[in-house]
Amino acid sequence: METKIISVVTGASGFVGSHLVDYLISKGHYVKCLLRKSSSKKWLEGKPVEIVDCGLFDTESLSGVLRSADYLYHIAGVVKAKTYDEYLHGNVETTRILLDVLLKVNPKVKRVVIASSFTACGPSYESMTCNEETKEHPLTRYGKSKLEQELLAKQYMGQLPITIIRPPAVFGPRDTEIYLFFKTYKAGLMSLIGYNNKLLNLIYIDDLIVGLYLASINEKAAGQIYYIASEEMYTWPQIGDVIANAFGRKAFTIRIPHFIVYIVAAFAQFFSMFSSKAATFNIEKARDFVQQYWTCDVSKAKRELGFKESYSLEESMKLTIDWYREMKWL
Repeated sequence: METKIISVVTGASGFVGSHLVDYLISKGHYVKCLLRKSSSKKWLEGKPVEIVDCGLFDTESLSGVLRSADYLYHIAGVVKAKTYDEYLHGNVETTRILLDVLLKVNPKVKRVVIASSFTACGPSYESMTCNEETKEHPLTRYGKSKLEQELLAKQYMGQLPITIIRPPAVFGPRDTEIYLFFKTYKAGLMSLIGYNNKLLNLIYIDDLIVGLYLASINEKAAGQIYYIASEEMYTWPQIGDVIANAFGRKAFTIRIPHFIVYIVAAFAQFFSMFSSKAATFNIEKARDFVQQYWTCDVSKAKRELGFKESYSLEESMKLTIDWYREMKWL
């Protein structure tokens, strides 16, 4: 009788997490989805998964879930918060508890994959492409908290087989962040930030998921950090041309000066003071937006993991836009 492979996924209801769950199911894994009680189960309904309603601070429940895990994929995290302590609480303390519990109940787990972020390193300067050896220089509290998460994970690497993945901006079906860019484009407007042509890497969700999976099954990956990103770097006008082909029409292009971006961000941040929720766009996010280069080198992932993009930018953009249309989001 074949032994079932058990994978535990945190953040399983989200954009990246739900796609990872789908992929693990396709690979024959028995998937346990760690969710807060308040999390939407929209992308998990009707799927052969075990849903565990417990927060990442519930050590008793976590012990029961992690005891039998072959793999742990830690995807959950806080991407917007009002204070740095909230970022640390959601990105660092949760990771500490997970790893402590795992070390106690299941130190022989096959692999722990932690989804970090390109922002943990910070942008590339003067077109100097970032790689895994680049000295980290995060710009924002979010990026700093993700770097703190990485530094914490490194403390456990001698005791647990941990791999850290740094993706850039991720797009694809189910995404609600970059989706706003597509929504604006459909309304007839292509906004470019600044007057210099910014250069960046992106990653289509399906390619990121394969990268996460490859990192979990490759023996060389234990104790390593990898960028999983597009093999090519793009300018926003290039991306705009691809989107225009997918939509079948061009939008009016407008360049927004950096100071206007900061003014808009300042207003959004000010008004968020009167709300219980943190602003999606704030001054720190603006600082990320105005950087000229967010470029990274994926040669380590290609060499050690066998990572390779399966979708061109044209294919992935069309698939994304077609999905938004099918779902009546566009």
